[in-house]
Amino acid sequence: MSKEGMAQAMLDTMASFIAYTAKKLPDDVNAKLEELSRKETFPLARTIYETMFRNQELAMELNRPSCQDTGVLQFWVKCGTAFPLINELEGLLREAVIKATQEAPLRHNSVETFDEYNTGNNVGKGTPTVWWDIVPHCDTCEIYTYMAGGGCTLPGHAMVLMPGEGYEGVAKFVLDRMTSYGLNACPPLLVGVGVATSLETAALLSKKALMRPIGSHNPNQRAAKMERLLEDAINAIGLGPQGMGGNASVLGIHIENTARHPSTIGVAVNVGCWSHRRGHIRFDKDLNYTILSHSEVKLA
Repeated sequence: MSKEGMAQAMLDTMASFIAYTAKKLPDDVNAKLEELSRKETFPLARTIYETMFRNQELAMELNRPSCQDTGVLQFWVKCGTAFPLINELEGLLREAVIKATQEAPLRHNSVETFDEYNTGNNVGKGTPTVWWDIVPHCDTCEIYTYMAGGGCTLPGHAMVLMPGEGYEGVAKFVLDRMTSYGLNACPPLLVGVGVATSLETAALLSKKALMRPIGSHNPNQRAAKMERLLEDAINAIGLGPQGMGGNASVLGIHIENTARHPSTIGVAVNVGCWSHRRGHIRFDKDLNYTILSHSEVKLA
């Protein structure tokens, strides 16, 4: 296949995959919602879960996005230096967003800052957002797609704590934010926490944490313990589905961390709503793809 043919094939695949993830939640999110629904004892909360599942059925039956806010498209790209389309990839993703916007369809959510006009195709200055992890001596490419909605992950929070506040300060920061802006994000929530050396590194990690499969844990035992403790604490708040009360407030807590300067603890929180529209796809050097987030996928 020519380079032009490969580029068009990848563009078409990504456009179809983006459109699909707007309508169908990933397997791990569906499984967690079903688990929480089975354990729920509040009558209203059980009804809300039933409505969520009905929403998912209708999205597929009617071939429409499952939530009207299809967000700002964000991509985390883990790409090998020998992947044949590495140089073209960012441009291909922009074109794929335009195509998916027309075909899904996706709501037009890219407004040019200061000029105050909607581009009408979800592409503008800096949108969609693309973050890169470059892998040397590798010829494959993994892409995480995410629809960042206006009520969930876009209004994240971050700050730098003084070292004397310690990890108790990290927990307090997370809980304070969850009792305020958590209600705006359509619980139960997937909570991403970044702990790093500065404001921007923590914020980026808190977003990256939302790409992890639900049920996974930080490899550091102390961080994993904090994940479990925060999950118990936020569930005890009793937000419940859609913030109407219930046994569970979260789908999970994911902490990502780096080393830090001795004088600072950067901390950030991002949340995904119950309709956590994340996708994960992997391409080999011949553009054969494997979809890792969804089973039984039928791409157009």
